[in-house]
Amino acid sequence: MVTTPTSKKITFAEYLSYDDGTNRRFELVSGQLVEMPPASFLHSDIIDFLADLFKALSREYELDIKIKTGDVGIRTGINSSRIPDISVIDGEVWRKMPRDASAVIEVPLSLAVEVVSPGAEQIERDYIEKVREYQNIGIKEYWIIDPIEQKITVLVLEQGRYHN
Repeated sequence: MVTTPTSKKITFAEYLSYDDGTNRRFELVSGQLVEMPPASFLHSDIIDFLADLFKALSREYELDIKIKTGDVGIRTGINSSRIPDISVIDGEVWRKMPRDASAVIEVPLSLAVEVVSPGAEQIERDYIEKVREYQNIGIKEYWIIDPIEQKITVLVLEQGRYHN
């Protein structure tokens, strides 16, 4: 169950320094903190498999990219930030990030990957809300891995719109 710790809206700057004293992770959606519950074992295995594959391809082809799993955010609006299951970040962008700042990227990712969790709210979030947000900020590719439907949707940004 996704919960919000407070009904008070916060700014993006407040989000960057937010700490509730636990190890819980939150996304910021229109100023509201939304807790990200722990992944299922299947969800976690899919993320690990894909991240390992991306890292192997990066080494094999000497790609200048950084692969992060669920611990780097992407700013998606004035007071919004998402935490993709997998973020593929341009290596030059990653090297320019201040080492002591909150790990939230404010430029488009090369690729965002989300693994769909069961539940109407989670399905709507990954298939509708994040499609709109990621498209609007210019993320080049967005992959939706859906173990429920056993399908993968690959969206590629062309002329400001996603196409699959």
